[in-house]
Amino acid sequence: MKYLSFHDGDRVRPGFVDGDCIVAIACDSLVEYIALPPEQRAARRTIERLPLADVRLAAPVRPHKNIFCVGRNYLEHAKEGARALGRELKLPDVPTFFSKAPTAIADPDARLRFSAAISREYDWEGELAVVIGKRIVNATEENAMEAVFGYTCLNDITARDLQRAHLQWLKGKSLDGSCPIGPWIVDSAEIPDPHRLQLSLRVNGAKKQEANTAQMIFRIPRLVAELSRGLTLEPGDVIATGTPDGVGFARTPPEFFQHGDVVEVSIQKIGTLRNAVFIE
Repeated sequence: MKYLSFHDGDRVRPGFVDGDCIVAIACDSLVEYIALPPEQRAARRTIERLPLADVRLAAPVRPHKNIFCVGRNYLEHAKEGARALGRELKLPDVPTFFSKAPTAIADPDARLRFSAAISREYDWEGELAVVIGKRIVNATEENAMEAVFGYTCLNDITARDLQRAHLQWLKGKSLDGSCPIGPWIVDSAEIPDPHRLQLSLRVNGAKKQEANTAQMIFRIPRLVAELSRGLTLEPGDVIATGTPDGVGFARTPPEFFQHGDVVEVSIQKIGTLRNAVFIE
């Protein structure tokens, strides 16, 4: 099932896709719905139906805390980054976590507006994102997947010059609009093995990234287990699982978003997250 959020006047409402329609859910947000015990969710599905083509989609979830992200989780991306920075490749023994502020979240099909005065190096990173479905802490790799509600597409847009200048990743990763998510969440029952999905990213139709999630260095059970050690994960939390090779800064010569570019992140069994980028 595909769960989403949509704009209805000045409200954002949750729902799910049924054919070419949206069935509304009687909750204030999709996060509220996800937090319900599974046996109570069906009672929140309404008879209200809206044509999918007639609504404007919102980011499916807006978690109460930062978006969790994983760095260097595809070997070829780790290699290209080390090469571009003139550093020796050294893979971590544990996942490298960082985060993006909730204010970075943007809707599917949103026009992303960035300032040229703040950065000249806005870069793309297409990723599979995991949405947590229940409160969990100190998960094991054996039970970690029980906490996963579903999966969506995410673009971890990064201001590379800010990333270098601040000597850490938070600022360069957290600019407003730098985390589009969507177009919806496909529940985990529909994707029994999230490590067999083709992922690609295109800019103006030109393919920049392509990989399979089988190439992850740290798989999702390990990510959830490591992240939840002493850190409680809650319903609606989002974990971006890392990007493959093909990012702009590691290309020869480097490439970054230009004013008016259209970027698309496509993941098998999920769909396509599309945004236009404007740098002014």
